[in-house]
Amino acid sequence: MIICNGAVGLCLLAGGLKHHEQRFQLDGATSALATLIALATLSLVLPAFTTSAAGARYTASQLGFAAVASLVLWSVFVFVQTVRHRDYFLPPEGAADESAHAPPPTVAVAWASFGLLVVSLVAVIGLAKILSPSIEHAIESAGLPQTVIGIVIALLVLLPETFAAFRAARANRLQTSLNLALGSALASIGLTIPVVALLSVALGLPLVLGLDPKDLVLLALTFAVGAITLGTGRTNVLQGAVHLVIFAAFLLLAIVP
Repeated sequence: MIICNGAVGLCLLAGGLKHHEQRFQLDGATSALATLIALATLSLVLPAFTTSAAGARYTASQLGFAAVASLVLWSVFVFVQTVRHRDYFLPPEGAADESAHAPPPTVAVAWASFGLLVVSLVAVIGLAKILSPSIEHAIESAGLPQTVIGIVIALLVLLPETFAAFRAARANRLQTSLNLALGSALASIGLTIPVVALLSVALGLPLVLGLDPKDLVLLALTFAVGAITLGTGRTNVLQGAVHLVIFAAFLLLAIVP
């Protein structure tokens, strides 16, 4: 909800207001959306309908399959994006130009980038942990549901990707903006599910993955609208407004279930 409606909607609205209409590569956007739909369905939708385990949960074998499938889908997507079909994720005007591809980094640069990425992730997670007591106190004082705490922390963690995607959209680089937003959504599911599944099995902790009916409806609406938004290769302010309204509905129903 935060990425596919909040971040994407904000980028489409900002880009549309400044540039009227923006273009992107259908091949890259639809590939990312198809992978995201499969990941979300296997991880968040199916557990609400399986019957082998009580509640919206997977059995150990089902959870293991979901974890492996999530990791495989994410890994194949990254391979396609960075190696096999890099041109799918370049701006439309530069997709056929090999010079538009960034040169491969040296080993030293790659390891330095990896180290800085880890440092940045630790800093963001640490900041969220430091702020979480204050956030919890403020939400409890306001009488809001506990689920709002998770939404606020998720917003904080996703803020760097959202800001980078927003800047790219304002600079008329919508392809880069969508790459950042959809890539973040794919990583959020594709890497999180295997980790929490492993911890659940190893520690014997129950893991409820299936969404409730309200959230299932919002997820289906998000993917239906997303397929239409990313199905033409062009966007304007209307698509951004539609996604932001869905995001606003998500926030409202989180506060007033």
